[in-house]
Amino acid sequence: MNGLWGRVGRRKPFLTKKNTQARLKFAKTNIKSPKSTWENVLWSDETKVEFFGYNCKRYVWCKNNTAHHPKNTIPTVKHGGGSIMLWGCFSSAGTGALVRVEGIMNSSKYQAILHKTFRRPLESRK
Repeated sequence: MNGLWGRVGRRKPFLTKKNTQARLKFAKTNIKSPKSTWENVLWSDETKVEFFGYNCKRYVWCKNNTAHHPKNTIPTVKHGGGSIMLWGCFSSAGTGALVRVEGIMNSSKYQAILHKTFRRPLESRK
């Protein structure tokens, strides 16, 4: 077909020009920061984990009249199989707790996770 093949588009986080400029400014500002600066930083993120399969489109290459052969099919379950949301963190001291997030992450939920996760280590410093 004129040198064209079916492909699934690559995925990447959407970044506006403003996001990109802010990240570049942060990197340039902090590139020579001393190690002691990074000892006071906690990096965190959350992610969704699918229980079964993938939440994306996948292609299968097959010959004519073989679409239903077992090697050319992708198993599925009704209603997607479910997923969980996880939050984790790391710092210069190592990795932190992995926490299951119930419902939608918002400011109060994020603060509660931080309070619960770091209450004991912070109290022991006093």
